[in-house]
Amino acid sequence: MTNPTVRMARHSARHPWRALIGWLLFVALSLGAGITLGAHPATTEDFRIGEAGRAEALAAEGGLQQKPLERVLIQAAPGTGALDRSEAEAAAREIAARMRRLPEVLSVTGPVADARHTALRVDVTMKGAEFDGKKHVDALLAQTSEVRAAHPRLLVEEVGGPSIGKGVDKLRGDDLSRTEVIALPVTLITLLIVFGSVVMAVVPLLLALSSIVAAVGLSMIASHVFPDAGVGTNVILLIGLAVGVDYTLFYLKREREERARAAGRLSPQAVVELAAATSGRAVVVSGLAVAVSSATLYLADDVIFSSIATGAVVVTLVAVLSSLTVLPALLALLGARSERRRTRKKPVRKGASRTGGRITAAVLRPVARHPAVTLAASTLALVALALPVLDINITEMSRETHSRAIPAMRTYDRLMAAYPELKAMHQVVVRAEPERAEEVAGALRTLAGRANAEDPAIGGTPVLRTSADRRTTLLELAVPHSVNSREARASLDRLRTDLVPGTVGALTGTEVAVTGEVARYADYPAHQKRKLPLIVGALLLVTFVMTVWAFRSVVLGLVGILLNLLSAFASLGLLVVVFQHEWAEGILGFASTGSIGSRVPLFLFVILFGLSMDYQVFVISRIREARLDGVPTRQAVVQGLSSSAGVVTSAAVVMVTVFAGFAALHLIEMKQIGFSLAVAVLLDAFVIRILVLPSLMLLLGEASWWPARRTRPADRPEPTERQPASVG
Repeated sequence: MTNPTVRMARHSARHPWRALIGWLLFVALSLGAGITLGAHPATTEDFRIGEAGRAEALAAEGGLQQKPLERVLIQAAPGTGALDRSEAEAAAREIAARMRRLPEVLSVTGPVADARHTALRVDVTMKGAEFDGKKHVDALLAQTSEVRAAHPRLLVEEVGGPSIGKGVDKLRGDDLSRTEVIALPVTLITLLIVFGSVVMAVVPLLLALSSIVAAVGLSMIASHVFPDAGVGTNVILLIGLAVGVDYTLFYLKREREERARAAGRLSPQAVVELAAATSGRAVVVSGLAVAVSSATLYLADDVIFSSIATGAVVVTLVAVLSSLTVLPALLALLGARSERRRTRKKPVRKGASRTGGRITAAVLRPVARHPAVTLAASTLALVALALPVLDINITEMSRETHSRAIPAMRTYDRLMAAYPELKAMHQVVVRAEPERAEEVAGALRTLAGRANAEDPAIGGTPVLRTSADRRTTLLELAVPHSVNSREARASLDRLRTDLVPGTVGALTGTEVAVTGEVARYADYPAHQKRKLPLIVGALLLVTFVMTVWAFRSVVLGLVGILLNLLSAFASLGLLVVVFQHEWAEGILGFASTGSIGSRVPLFLFVILFGLSMDYQVFVISRIREARLDGVPTRQAVVQGLSSSAGVVTSAAVVMVTVFAGFAALHLIEMKQIGFSLAVAVLLDAFVIRILVLPSLMLLLGEASWWPARRTRPADRPEPTERQPASVG
């Protein structure tokens, strides 16, 4: 009763209003400091990965880097017949004139007709970095809209990286808003069912939301060290609501048990101390496990995963802090209120909280009687679910995979149909001494000639550009295929392994690299695949160390690794079955890409390993408590599961609700993340923790606690104060 968790809870319970005011000040200061300092968004340079990233850096040194590009497409309006060429050209001239007057625009090309003469396009290059284009694209879209209104017989539309990025951000924001509208009421209803009290149900929700607000502010400050790739707030909402409610739920349930057991013989402050000594410690261990597991994403050496890690770490630690400070204060106040009402209610039978529900008891009976059969059957089922992982196809989700609910994507489809040569491109970047510029240009022309002759995936007219200082030369080759298509990937392989080494790559004293859309979308998943073993290894180590530290058991540490791997691969296998095929498209509302997003497996492993520690720590803590009370391990397993199954189930329902909301999003990668996490939590809570873990511990018996000495009965922790029950 003297550990830091209990001391913090004791201080908050004795000075509840001071703790409440302190928490509100912390939340306000965190958000205020974040807003004052401002967020530091990731720049174009932060996203460079692999050879494509090196090529982009070389191009940027010579001023040849990609600029934000918008294209205005002019076609005949539906139902108006063939394109009026003269009117289309007049609209193109008007577009060009308007765009040139904008301060955001760097250059505008003349109109380009498609091969069938059914469309015209005007290319508009914006100033600034490629990644920043969406911040300034509104001015261009406004001009396009005015020209469209002036030519009702024409379909005048604008599309490009900036407008697509803006559309994706808007759709993501709208989806998240709808998700919150669904998740919050469902979470509240779940908590109402668990506690049967509006006040007790609202407390976890308010604490989770206040933790999210504080974490948003702190993450803005942290972004000056780890730049925000635009996903930090999404992660804070996703993880914050799940762990924030869970940690409060664990604490609240234990406080109610202790209050029921005390039957009025202990003060509300003393009851809070008992809850802090048990569930409070479990919350700290769980929170640290989630934070440390999330931090392994920094090993990915990728700005997106660094941003995810920062959001997850910050919101988890803030949620733990709220459970150690303001939650004990609230429980003390609510406990005092309950004590005043206790005499007007039927007393709760002492020890009733130890009795599990009927469903839990029904599930545990066969587990206790036949642990070997249960373990074999449940493990085989999970392994069967994991087998599709062997057929996983990991790709980077390209523009083609974005939802067509985004208007810009519908325009993109029409643009690609008219101008297929714009689907993708290769860029060969060469850096050499200025006096060798002509030699380099000659070698690149030879490369372009061979590519057009030997590579069926190359089309269009090659474009050669040289920097002002003549040190950098860039060759662009059009690829009229989707960036993730087999043709485009094969073309990139030929370019890198044959065409470049046989031409410009043979020049000594030069630096050569290949980039372009195809290279970007190939190099990123390859980078993630290389990093995956390192991060998974770090996760296994973290899981082992945290479990051994919490329970002083090497055996349980190994069990934790095994169970986490089992649930992660099973959920990943289900993800492959659902999203790499077409049978679930109508159910979940998506168009299958035949692949899994490159970020999804890594995100799933890291977040699941952290969150599964919540359940593992809480369940094993209850089993260990029973064992320390002198109960034999076999009986302690059943007793611990019975007393914890209800809160684990409730916590799982909350998490699944939050994650399933993300499965309803339009963006395919977010949908895959939400689905996989929801499935993983279901498997972890209802199969791993209720079937596999208890059956395994029943078979291991006392060996579960090795190498710790044989556990001996211990006195129940005593709070620092006792007092008669209050009657008024």
